[in-house]
Amino acid sequence: MGLENTKRSASGLALVPFAVFAAFYVGLSLFASHLGYEMPWYKVSMPIAFLVASAVSLLMGRRKFAEKVEIYARGMGEPNIMIMCLIFILAGAFATIAKGSGAVDAAVTIAQAFVPNRLMVAGVFLVSCLISLAIGTSCGTIAAVTPIALGFAGPLGLNPALLMGAVIGGAMFGDNMSMISDTTIAATRTQGVRMKDKFLVNGFIAAPAALVALFLYAASGYAAGTVETPALAWRHFVLVLPYVFVFVLALAGFNVMVLLFSGTLLSAVIGGVLGRFAFFDIMDLLGKGTLGMGETLIVALLAGGLFKSVQSNGGILWLTEKISKAIRGPRTCEFGVFLLVSAINCFTANNTVAIVISGPIAKECADKFGAAPVRVASVLDTASCVVQGLIPYGAQILIAMGVAKGLDISVDTVSLVSSLYYQPLLAIAVFGSMLLHGRRKHSTVELIQQQGNRGVVPPCHSQST
Repeated sequence: MGLENTKRSASGLALVPFAVFAAFYVGLSLFASHLGYEMPWYKVSMPIAFLVASAVSLLMGRRKFAEKVEIYARGMGEPNIMIMCLIFILAGAFATIAKGSGAVDAAVTIAQAFVPNRLMVAGVFLVSCLISLAIGTSCGTIAAVTPIALGFAGPLGLNPALLMGAVIGGAMFGDNMSMISDTTIAATRTQGVRMKDKFLVNGFIAAPAALVALFLYAASGYAAGTVETPALAWRHFVLVLPYVFVFVLALAGFNVMVLLFSGTLLSAVIGGVLGRFAFFDIMDLLGKGTLGMGETLIVALLAGGLFKSVQSNGGILWLTEKISKAIRGPRTCEFGVFLLVSAINCFTANNTVAIVISGPIAKECADKFGAAPVRVASVLDTASCVVQGLIPYGAQILIAMGVAKGLDISVDTVSLVSSLYYQPLLAIAVFGSMLLHGRRKHSTVELIQQQGNRGVVPPCHSQST
């Protein structure tokens, strides 16, 4: 059964499963908060919320139940979903083996050695940017850098909330820009664009915001004391080679699965040669890394099935028609995509899930109104990172707060959120980009596309994604 046979007339009722998902997930999380549970937004499993919403979706419509299940299964097995799942598995393996080899600690040590004490907050932000850009995960960056950053609070007389804000802001920069980030993978796959093109377009949005944030952290985080500068050794530079290797290959346009596999192999070889782990330790780390992506894989599969089911009942067509009334061209299409993914992110507290859900809708709107796919992919990723890095119940802030609590450092949520400079600046930058886009004769997107068309496979068929 092809896609053309799974669509029906527009129906707003078909979107009820999305409302059920939000009510189930958000409602139970709020109830858990009322009961006094710690981290209540993660007491409710997101796959279970998707299963409940999927059950509601399968009960809707007039088709035979077996036919509706087949449509749902076809959504789970969409090529883009399957490719994303494979990439997530490889990304999990690479992140775990690189961390086990000591690459994360080496990267932090290298950055710390070159950052003056008086600019430590700005340095923390820059370190967090570089590490998250290299490893492609904001949560992993926050977990690795926050303990080190908070270690500067006492000796240097710095505000812990400011240090944590710098870590989270830098982590969201890398989450948005890294070519091995799951948000980048999801955004580029749903829009059919090359990661390299999205990286270049996104850079004109994220870089100015990051530079302003760096200046603000430098101005507001003056250190009153000093700490000892760590001693660098040749091993530190060797250990970070996999990150450099992956980043260079990504910029060169290699297939993301090739570069992730290569980076994983190089990390294992370097870690083994330097005696960081033995062969069976490598096997154990690889297993933990791939299995650690289990929930992400399940959510991606269920989100794909739910989307196809809602689409077959006419929900996506109805939503697209409603959004279309407020859209007059490519620019307003980008505004609509920003608002759509932001709203979904607020409900799910997961930026990857928000992109997976809203990505196909954004693709339909972009095709209809002629918006550049690479810009839509950039807006999808950027909007999700803005919201994810600001909501107090998001994993990023919760991890930072948990680390602070474990170190007996008291930081209230209001102080932390008010210290998040980068995320609001990124929102301003993307809105400014929307307003300015198209006013010049040759936009950045057009120049990139012109270069890409010179002997290169079109983005939607490119092997670089």
